[in-house]
Amino acid sequence: MQVSIKWLKDYIDFDWSAEELADRFTMAGVPVENVIRADEGLDKVVTGRIEKLTKHPDSDHLQICQMNVGEKELVQIITGAQNVAEGQVVPVAMVGAHLPNGLHIKKGKLRGLPSNGMLCSAGELHLDLTKLTDEQKDGIYILPADTPVGVPAKDVLGLDDVVLEFELTANRGDCFSVIGLVREIAVLTGNKPKWPVIACKEDDEAKAADMVSVGIEARNLCDRFSARVIKNVKIGPSPEWMQQRLEGAGIRAINNVVDVTNFVMIELGQPMHAYDYDEITGHTLTARLAKEGENLHTLDDSSRLAKGTELVIADAKHPAGLAGIMGGLETEVTEKTRTVVLEAASFNGPSIRRTARACGLHSEASGRFERGVDVTNTLRALERACQLLQDMGACTVTQGIVDCYPDKKQPVTIDYTTDEINRRLGTAIPGEEMVKILTSLGFAVEAKGNESYHVTVPSWRNDCTYMEDLSEEVARIYGFDKIASTTPFGRMVQGKQSAKQNFVDKIKHTLTSLGMTEELSFAFTSTDLFDKLLVPEDSPLRQAIPILNPLTDEAPLVRTCLLTSIMENAVRNFSRKNNDIKLFDVAPVFLPKQLPLTELPEERLMVAGLITGRREEVGWNQGNEMVDFFDMKGIVEELFRALGISKYTVEAGEHFAMHPGKTALFKKGREVIASVGELHPQAAENFGIKQKVYLFEMDVEVLMKYTGKSFHFESLPKYPAIARDLAIVVDEDVAAADIERVIAKNGGKHFKDVTLFDVYTGEHVAKGKKSMAFNLQFQSKDKTLTDEEADAAFKNILKAVEKHFAAELRA
Repeated sequence: MQVSIKWLKDYIDFDWSAEELADRFTMAGVPVENVIRADEGLDKVVTGRIEKLTKHPDSDHLQICQMNVGEKELVQIITGAQNVAEGQVVPVAMVGAHLPNGLHIKKGKLRGLPSNGMLCSAGELHLDLTKLTDEQKDGIYILPADTPVGVPAKDVLGLDDVVLEFELTANRGDCFSVIGLVREIAVLTGNKPKWPVIACKEDDEAKAADMVSVGIEARNLCDRFSARVIKNVKIGPSPEWMQQRLEGAGIRAINNVVDVTNFVMIELGQPMHAYDYDEITGHTLTARLAKEGENLHTLDDSSRLAKGTELVIADAKHPAGLAGIMGGLETEVTEKTRTVVLEAASFNGPSIRRTARACGLHSEASGRFERGVDVTNTLRALERACQLLQDMGACTVTQGIVDCYPDKKQPVTIDYTTDEINRRLGTAIPGEEMVKILTSLGFAVEAKGNESYHVTVPSWRNDCTYMEDLSEEVARIYGFDKIASTTPFGRMVQGKQSAKQNFVDKIKHTLTSLGMTEELSFAFTSTDLFDKLLVPEDSPLRQAIPILNPLTDEAPLVRTCLLTSIMENAVRNFSRKNNDIKLFDVAPVFLPKQLPLTELPEERLMVAGLITGRREEVGWNQGNEMVDFFDMKGIVEELFRALGISKYTVEAGEHFAMHPGKTALFKKGREVIASVGELHPQAAENFGIKQKVYLFEMDVEVLMKYTGKSFHFESLPKYPAIARDLAIVVDEDVAAADIERVIAKNGGKHFKDVTLFDVYTGEHVAKGKKSMAFNLQFQSKDKTLTDEEADAAFKNILKAVEKHFAAELRA
């Protein structure tokens, strides 16, 4: 928000400079971002009259001006402008001036004759060219003939003002108005404000209630809806003083009716809107939710189809405007308008913010509604608007106000004690001083005895609801610089990471060392991502928490599955031609116990990984092999080795996002500790991916449960091992893990290890069968094993696999 110093001084007197006022505001918690001077570069620009004008003897286009600039002697200035004449009053830049366009005026000579200044055009003074006639835009800017000579040009041009640009926090909606800022100045200076007397004359016999009706259907989104009708409207320009005030606030003047609504919005902080009465179907206005697919045709001549979540002001047939954001084009006030309905309302801030973002429309009105307006201010705003238009002779005002206010706002009350606030602030401010501060801010304070007080919060302070809010008010007015700095005291403890944080760091370090890259992702997702990833309709993962104010409409839910985030990032990489990816993420998902939320959701830390593309970086000495399932399986096995997770089993399984025939589940007992597999072909098609992608997913809590917590060391074996190869033929659907489990169980006390080193199907093996070759290791800690001992163990193993799998020893 921005406002001019002149506008503030209309309502309160103060002697501070603009910079000092900005500093006082900022120290009081109303931060000023910039001080903008309208007279920048006009310090040595004065008004001057052309007393004599002659042609330059050595030039056809130059003229010699003898200028009266209020000094004893005339000043000679040479100009090339052709629109000047004797007797005219013009802006004159004297020697030493630094004009807004960067031009530095010096003494000089033109064709041998001295020139001591420059006559200025509107552009050189940085005037608003849109408000000037074509004659004023071109050549030297000609001032009215009765303009006094020798006075600063900034005073004549209305540029003797300073604009403060505020960077207000969201909680200070009351300061998004001139009146709100004046309240703050009154507290800071102790001066008494000169509040405008607001009253209009109802000088038309018609009754507003007979002409228009207003209503609220969406009572949770609109607290109050008030309207007034004015007749015999004369559309024209607003007064120059009003245009200057609006210009200082960064608002372009349009016509008297629209300018008045904008003026009242900036002055009182209550946005308003004006409707052409004759264009309102049924002469009724209702605050309701838009119907899905309904056309929203706004003042910017843009049409949007409603989603059904937008709050609109509608007449009997269709929306007449987006509530609190922008009016409708059909009911716009034009030069033909003769009867106007003025509306002032109070709308739900979050709803206005969501709609403004979804539609890409942000206005001065929406910014105020988003931060909260004073619901009691609607009638006052209507009175003020009618008063200003009446003062211009632009209308007559009908009898009464149509007001729909179903649930009257009750005052907020807060109890506090002097000791509570002093302990919170670390101060010793007397109770009387606190009462004085709060009373000056508009709070009604009632003493209850024993330094205890009961406070009634003014209607415009929507941000004050607790004792802590009152302590902030006391602190900012008392002065933060008066609060002594103290050294914090308390027990000092050494900060360190938890066991879980160390475990997560180990996961990240291991995966990074395996060539993977950690991604960072937002904890947001959407139903569309669930659909693409083939999450079942009845899965609890679809019970995601909706976000009240999502950062984007594409991600309105809190994620329940980490794979949605890693797939989203993979697709983003594919779109940028980065097809060789190895990503992992360690991040939380949020699983609610029920919706809507009645308690905090379960926050579960998950690990997800993704690899795709070439196995090695592109290079003349590298192959072009693509990663496969076993690359991802190897990554998971290496991670488990680093984490000390052992004695797990690997078996074929299912996962909604993974290929039905290419998915493995790592298990400890019956509990799944990791799911590894190729991305489901349908999911790949949904994401538009045309290459093989491999995924893993794990739960950090589950991994921690099975990580090795105690270790013992053994000396290196002194005696050699004996190896035997076992080649058997089994059915194709027999899993190697099952065979290895039987081998280990029947290998005897000297069995050391088993490794699958060959799998073969082909012409020498019967159809439906496969050959598998295992290397068996036998070793003793106490002696050198004999061949007879190894052979006995081998025969026992062979007998067991023949029994369990109908295996045949391959010749």
